[in-house]
Amino acid sequence: MNYRKEKLIITIALTGNVPTKEMNPNTPITINEIVDDIIKCKEAGASVAHIHVRDEEGNPTCDRELYKKLLEELERRDCDIITQLSTGARGGGNTAKWRGQMLDLNAEMASLATGSSNFTTQVNANSFELIEELANKMYENNIKPEIEAFDLGMIDNTKYLVKRGILKPPLQFNLVMNVRGSVSGTLRNLLHMVESLPEGSTFTVSGIGLSQVSMLTMSILLGGHTRTGLEDTILYDKGILATNQMLVERVVRIAKELGREIATPDEARSILGIKKIKRLQC
Repeated sequence: MNYRKEKLIITIALTGNVPTKEMNPNTPITINEIVDDIIKCKEAGASVAHIHVRDEEGNPTCDRELYKKLLEELERRDCDIITQLSTGARGGGNTAKWRGQMLDLNAEMASLATGSSNFTTQVNANSFELIEELANKMYENNIKPEIEAFDLGMIDNTKYLVKRGILKPPLQFNLVMNVRGSVSGTLRNLLHMVESLPEGSTFTVSGIGLSQVSMLTMSILLGGHTRTGLEDTILYDKGILATNQMLVERVVRIAKELGREIATPDEARSILGIKKIKRLQC
């Protein structure tokens, strides 16, 4: 295994598709709330923003216009964080056209699940045809895919897609640990997934719910990177509701105790092999 000594990339997953104000009042729902949280988290140490949007009723959506408004507001407020757009299956539709409608916007990364899995209330369905269509659109628009792997099979699928020329190394993975219906968040499972990654890949780890601290700490020790945020856990600790900023600050403290420096957005771009996009002049 290649234990990297790079600075730590912290991804902030602010909203997701599941959290609501009723579950945690700190959940950002509107464009302005999401942008406010992104800026706070960037100042706290995050270098990548994993972005979902919600409609006027607070429901998950892939609406291109909402993503456009959010990206424009980040540019207007001069926030240079890496923007990573979600193409997840819970955004209100399950076709590549719907889920990838925002991929022509001025973003640097996008999520790409390379297999299907069971969520608590629905199937996260990703056919090879859908994956290929989304991947093609990402590459056409100079967007780097982040492979969302909910189990070992999705890593194997990724290797198959590389052989077919659909995905192009070097690859960035997000290993999603402890989603109900997918791989459980244990140290043994995480180590096996990390050891199964294609040579030269970078990886981030998401620890869902109670696995948050252990999974992220293990990733830091292994030389990987971390994702945190209210999408992954609405609690900071038992009985304590989290904010996105609190969650980023905790990762920064853990990393410093373990001897990992924190990457700036430009340093994260260098690690991930991303060219900085030309921002609009505001």
